[in-house]
Amino acid sequence: MSSQYLNGLYRELEDRYPEQKEYLQAVAEVFHSIAPVLEKHPEYEKANIVGRIAEPERIIIFRVPWMDDDGNVRVNRGYRVQFNSAIGPYKGGLRFRDNVNLSVLKFLGFEQVFKNALTSLPMGGGKGGSDFDPKGKSDREVMAFCQSFMNELYKYIGPNEDVPAGDIGVGKREIGYLYGQYKRLTGEWNGSLTGKGLTYGGSLGRTPATGYGLCYFAEAYLKDHGESFENKRVVISGSGNVAIYAAEKAEELGAKVIAMSDSDGYIVDPEGIDIGILKTIKEEKRERIRRYAEQVPSAEYHEGCEGIWTVPCELAMPCATQNELDRKDAEALIGNGCRGVFEGANMPCTPEAIALIQKSGLLYSPGKASNAGGVAVSGLEMTQNAQHLNWTFEEVDRKLKEIMVNIYRSARDTAAEYGKEGDLVAGANIAGFLKVAQAMLEQGVC
Repeated sequence: MSSQYLNGLYRELEDRYPEQKEYLQAVAEVFHSIAPVLEKHPEYEKANIVGRIAEPERIIIFRVPWMDDDGNVRVNRGYRVQFNSAIGPYKGGLRFRDNVNLSVLKFLGFEQVFKNALTSLPMGGGKGGSDFDPKGKSDREVMAFCQSFMNELYKYIGPNEDVPAGDIGVGKREIGYLYGQYKRLTGEWNGSLTGKGLTYGGSLGRTPATGYGLCYFAEAYLKDHGESFENKRVVISGSGNVAIYAAEKAEELGAKVIAMSDSDGYIVDPEGIDIGILKTIKEEKRERIRRYAEQVPSAEYHEGCEGIWTVPCELAMPCATQNELDRKDAEALIGNGCRGVFEGANMPCTPEAIALIQKSGLLYSPGKASNAGGVAVSGLEMTQNAQHLNWTFEEVDRKLKEIMVNIYRSARDTAAEYGKEGDLVAGANIAGFLKVAQAMLEQGVC
């Protein structure tokens, strides 16, 4: 009956949202995992918990008019998907990128519900953003856009309602402009945004949190299988915050990161990528990754980012964007002796790639578990703001590592409990679902 119930629900969603491919992909993965839960807990099916979880509680769509440096008035579309607030205020990032649409944000918001539940912190799930791309825009243009965006968004957020953060295209600069406008409009200083600068309520450790958290998760996973980062060659896609700080922590743990990428291409440095040089190029100068190969004699630059997974390595960390690693890439990794794939982005592996990776016996961690470090430290920033405290970097980092190790253990143990030992996809989905489902059941139909 449970499978029949889930299949029926999925068909309804397919009929209702046929164009929302990313959202349907995320839903299908979770539905596939939780069938055993519904067999054990028929009360969830009776209360149609899954049908309610699959639909956002609220979607806000609005226009964002702004003026560019040439005096032209431009218009973008803004979104906030407030997906589920059963265990806490909506929490999730804002993404500014030209490919942002409702399907992408619904998939991200849906994933965020379970990811946030896994952290054990009281946070619901949400996501938002715009089809505005900050790349190539002046600081004044970015500020104008952010202020216009917040002119609408501020009506729907607050420390006990919805707490956005950064994501792709939304870093410290954008959060600063957004928060300044929020404060101007509301007259309040509070924790309504996370990822803030350290001078106005930000948390030490927030910038590296997702990348560091990914490595803490992978370290615990590897240790369980008699492995470690020591002397491993690592390939990491992307060169934003997640990728840069995953590379930094992986090297601290004894690995050699030999390849990284951006949307134009990828670099290979068999001597190990110099993270200091990469940070200067990407964080300070905001330049393309090809500049690394121009400065480092041992490095090569390859146009186009698709070939990065052909670089032989023991550990792969996709940290760029959704569906970037497909079956062909998985075949290349397996053929070259890769031992583990740890997701640092949201849903970066296609379903076909995941099936092949798991079938081949590689260690595999889903993003909703292994990339939860960013939102975990965002939750810690919310706590510091509420208490008007600032914790040291060491305190935050210790809490982050504890959270990530506990997420790994929760996914591992839950998978075993439901007869899916070793399947962290199922374990993470089930563990997150159980917490949200029980909260929804106890709160009644709302």
